[in-house]
Amino acid sequence: MVEKIRHQLFLPKPLSDRLEVLAAKPGTSKSAILVDAVTAWLNRRGTAELDDRFGLRLDRMSSALSRIERDGHVTLETLALFVRFELSIQAPLAEGDQAGRAMAAKRFEAFVAQVGRQVAAGTRTLQPEQYR
Repeated sequence: MVEKIRHQLFLPKPLSDRLEVLAAKPGTSKSAILVDAVTAWLNRRGTAELDDRFGLRLDRMSSALSRIERDGHVTLETLALFVRFELSIQAPLAEGDQAGRAMAAKRFEAFVAQVGRQVAAGTRTLQPEQYR
């Protein structure tokens, strides 16, 4: 059996009248109603205290994780496009080939622009299912 401690409390008349009406129903008592009410109030207060204490930190951590995830996607997109460009488009350059180097610079600019478009559009060269 649970140990119970008697408390004496004073309620305003309107609140006391409402408690009397509720307690008059079969299967209920003033003590049971007050136990439920006090328990609910204390539980809500504890939840609010936890939110006050940890909510801001959790929001900051969530934002930081979102940025890390976004940066990871940008990095992966950059790497995927680089590998695709390197293996399928780039031809080996001969030493002293200025025309080839100019072409390489153009291709690099196109590569950077493509990465920017992919990231801005939210599309992925490699879908998440492929690299998990």
